[in-house]
Amino acid sequence: MSYTATRWACYTGYVTQAIVNNLAPLLFIVFQTAYGLPLEMLGRLVLLNFGAQLLTDVIAVRYVDRLGYRGPLVLAHVMSAAGLVLLAVAPFVAPTPYIGLCVAVVVYAIGGGLLEVLVSPVVDALPAPQEGKAAAMSLLHSFYCWGQVAVVAGSTLLLAGIGREAWYVLPLIWALVPLANLVAFLRVPMPETVPDAHRTSLMSLFRTPAFIAAMVLMLAAGASELTMSQWSSLFAEEGLGASKVWGDLAGPCLFAVLMGVGRIIYGLFGEKIPLVPAMVFSGALATLCYLLASLSSNPVLAFVGCALCGFAVSLLWPGTFSLASARFPLGGAAMFGVLAVFGDLGAAVGPWTTGAVADATGGGLSTGLLAGIAFPVLVVVVSLAYGAMTHKSVQRM
Repeated sequence: MSYTATRWACYTGYVTQAIVNNLAPLLFIVFQTAYGLPLEMLGRLVLLNFGAQLLTDVIAVRYVDRLGYRGPLVLAHVMSAAGLVLLAVAPFVAPTPYIGLCVAVVVYAIGGGLLEVLVSPVVDALPAPQEGKAAAMSLLHSFYCWGQVAVVAGSTLLLAGIGREAWYVLPLIWALVPLANLVAFLRVPMPETVPDAHRTSLMSLFRTPAFIAAMVLMLAAGASELTMSQWSSLFAEEGLGASKVWGDLAGPCLFAVLMGVGRIIYGLFGEKIPLVPAMVFSGALATLCYLLASLSSNPVLAFVGCALCGFAVSLLWPGTFSLASARFPLGGAAMFGVLAVFGDLGAAVGPWTTGAVADATGGGLSTGLLAGIAFPVLVVVVSLAYGAMTHKSVQRM
């Protein structure tokens, strides 16, 4: 088998991550109705998911470069599949449904965390011209978007057909994807990890202002993307009065489509587009989208803001990976893992903060999303700072 098969297995790995990150939020309205869960407890599930992913990232950073890629990638798919099966079963057998949901979330979050640490450095290590690596990274991350589209559209239509009371069928169906990709990762060729003797140490990275900026940028990128994405379905249904089907399609599904389109565009033409200015533009556009979605009294314009935000944030996560990889080419999987920690931290804190602000103020999700504007603004500020650092370092050379 060739590295092409490895690349496609990595693409499917990101589809798997999209499943574990986006299936439960689609069912928030079901959990709220069936189990009487308030917004803060639903937001806590998102916090638990990305918090467990964050802890997994921290642990994986220490060992991945020593263990190699294959074993941890297989384990990632085992945990993802097991967690999805538990999502269907645990609420019915646990002491309370919420405890069951929490157990399932933690199990598949371990799989998602391993995927976040492992898949990007594998693709970055595959043979390819250096000038095309940023575009290749953006193309890889577009498969997360297409996985999200498949989860949202497929789950929404299936749920409409079988009824909300049979929601537990959905996790069982989606568990087939990580099970199939598990077999692929047992067979495809794997690149070598960066040896300890040649790898840029984490302590050296932590002493570099450019890497500190990249960590903050990842936190802001994760929060900017996931805050709008995770709450878009419930925001559309409750804030805009849309039905469950149209709320999912107009919110997270269209969000994911436009995010995928943005990543494919950069994947095709990224070699001609300077990355730092593109990041600044993306952050500014995301800021406008947050304002439109939260402040517009026109439901159509609010939908447009929510969906267009997917395009706006499309470059932020893979773009930060590419900035760091170009600046620190021997960072290895550990470097990607540290960045993933901060991305997951933002992905956990952002949606939870939105739910907490909405509950505390009594202003609904529009108020929570308005508070979330701080994250894309931070993207703009840190991207400008990173560009200034890079310019100064070039002048010194």
